[in-house]
Amino acid sequence: MALRLVCEREAEIERFVREEYWNIAAILGTPRNETFEARLTAYEGRKLQKLDIRSKEQADDIKAMLEGASFRVLSVEAKPTKRNPAPPFTTSTLQQAASSRLGFSANRTMQVAQRLYEGLDVGGETVGLITYMRTDGVQMAPEAISAARAAISKEFGDSYLPEKPRFYSAKAKNAQEAHEAIRPTDFFRTPASVRQYLDADQARLYELIWKRAIASQMNAAEIERTTVEIEAVNGQRSANLRAVGSVIRFDGFIAAYTDQKEEDSEDEENRRLPEIGQGEQLSREKINATQHMTEPPPRYSEAALIKKLEELGIGRPSTYAATLKTLEDRDYVAIDRRRLVPQAKGRLVTAFLESFFEKYVEYDFTASLEEKLDEISDGKLAWKDVLRDFWKDFSASVDEIKELRVSDVLDALNEQLAPLVFPAREDGSDPRSCPKCGNGQLSLKLGKYGAFVGCSNYPECGYTRQLGDAANGHGEAGAIEDGTKVLGKDPYTGEEITLRSGRFGPYVQRGEGKEAKRSSLPKGWTAESIDHERALALLSLPRDVGKHPETGKMISAGLGRYGPFLLHDGTYANLESIEDVFSIGLNRAVSVLAEKQAKGRNGRNGGTPAALKELGDHPDGGKITVRDGRYGPYVNWEKVNATLPRGKDPQSVTLDEALALIAEKQAKGGGRKPARKAAARKTTAKKG
Repeated sequence: MALRLVCEREAEIERFVREEYWNIAAILGTPRNETFEARLTAYEGRKLQKLDIRSKEQADDIKAMLEGASFRVLSVEAKPTKRNPAPPFTTSTLQQAASSRLGFSANRTMQVAQRLYEGLDVGGETVGLITYMRTDGVQMAPEAISAARAAISKEFGDSYLPEKPRFYSAKAKNAQEAHEAIRPTDFFRTPASVRQYLDADQARLYELIWKRAIASQMNAAEIERTTVEIEAVNGQRSANLRAVGSVIRFDGFIAAYTDQKEEDSEDEENRRLPEIGQGEQLSREKINATQHMTEPPPRYSEAALIKKLEELGIGRPSTYAATLKTLEDRDYVAIDRRRLVPQAKGRLVTAFLESFFEKYVEYDFTASLEEKLDEISDGKLAWKDVLRDFWKDFSASVDEIKELRVSDVLDALNEQLAPLVFPAREDGSDPRSCPKCGNGQLSLKLGKYGAFVGCSNYPECGYTRQLGDAANGHGEAGAIEDGTKVLGKDPYTGEEITLRSGRFGPYVQRGEGKEAKRSSLPKGWTAESIDHERALALLSLPRDVGKHPETGKMISAGLGRYGPFLLHDGTYANLESIEDVFSIGLNRAVSVLAEKQAKGRNGRNGGTPAALKELGDHPDGGKITVRDGRYGPYVNWEKVNATLPRGKDPQSVTLDEALALIAEKQAKGGGRKPARKAAARKTTAKKG
């Protein structure tokens, strides 16, 4: 669903047609020689909409009329309003705020929050600084509200403290409120007091959480919004203008926390107006007519996509970061300037599912399935019934699709992905005609490594282009003429180095024939960015970094199918970027390999989570502990893990409750079972 949203937004952008429009504003002066700006809202008795002034001629005519007009204030209305604080963070709102304010990805936000939750060394004591960070809940515990109110009184003063505590309710569809909102464990542990114990990311995220939580219990901000209506008259012609401004009379919760959109807003409503009286004559200082073009909807940021998924009731707090990371890891999307850009592979997958499995990629279907899973967990639905109903319809859909020919599937995808597969050409020629042979038709083709664009006259015509490559006016891929661009010669071998375009994308090659050395371009590198120096660097891989000080064996750095890596004695370790392959030194390489080995010893996720609480010994021996895992808190005894009931506070679990949960889990076949006595061997009496 997340991928479909990203791809649909890209399709909207491709279909968008820009339109011209003009805005007209007047800079006016009061009798007290103060100036302000008012915007045109009506002309000749007709209220104007955003796109009503469409040409320069129309704008110039109105501008000329206003330049000769007299201006009079019709009315001045000052209306007091209040702005209430937002609730404390949930998982999704934390990810959105961290993205817009701190530039964190959802995955990075959760990693930093996990460290704040697990605990850090604060003044010689390991302290968990925030509550559980995977939650839909917006309420805080009563004792936390009391602590927040006390901190407000101390840090901001009693004028910022409302008479009664504030209470919130979740607005998200399918919200699960087993945990309270994300908040500091101690409101008196201010961001300034703990900053010295945290790294930069931890300090910034903790400050965000503390400010949002403390603001949620503060007084509303009091704002006075002023609207001034102005009449312009020039002979028989008239127009109306409006100036809007606001003044903060009492900042309230804004003293602690302001939403990013409010901080960044520079529209007319946030301007402060000078003193203006009803009936006053105003002087004209300047009339401005500015041209604008309508803009397509923006691509989703991670924050915007999470918000949309939450609105649709798709996903859970613990799944958003993993979902976005999966899309990026599979090359379904790329992140460009913090925006999600669908890649050719992602659009192909989405088009296929929409064409042949439409029901299963509908937003309502996914949301309703989430609701059914909730009902299963509550014991209201039988999971076998839900699975049976799902499989009955799904298997029928699969059987229908199996009867289709590959050509039928490709024809459907050619039509749905036409803007991507066959982009319009500058010369206006048919975008599906083959630029090489002239009489063939381009179409999607399937190869060993995925889809590409090829000519219908294959094998007579061998033209291919990677799916998603923008074609120029002649239909050739990118800027590589005839699929080959000469970059220079290798200074050591004298062989020619070329940049080429194949069915699997652009690559560099040294020499010709079967013995030629080739290298695909790494992720993030484009054909336009490849020069002689970069091509030489790619063709020189793998690179020897140096001998390992302990084993004496060579460490090498290279580029593989899964990205940049280090190799030592058969052990691979991933590198963060392709630049590391060319620049990493011996000391850092040894450290990266050591970290990989340590992770291998401790398990994929760094071993068993640390115990939150020790309850005592099991009657059969061994400690019983309470731990917090990926899917929530649980009790652990040896190899038995029993999940706590929903809403159960991990710190309140008793030994008797834990023993009951463990026994129940064992009865269902989980973990260690009691030893079975060996069956007595049957013997048969020998016949005499």
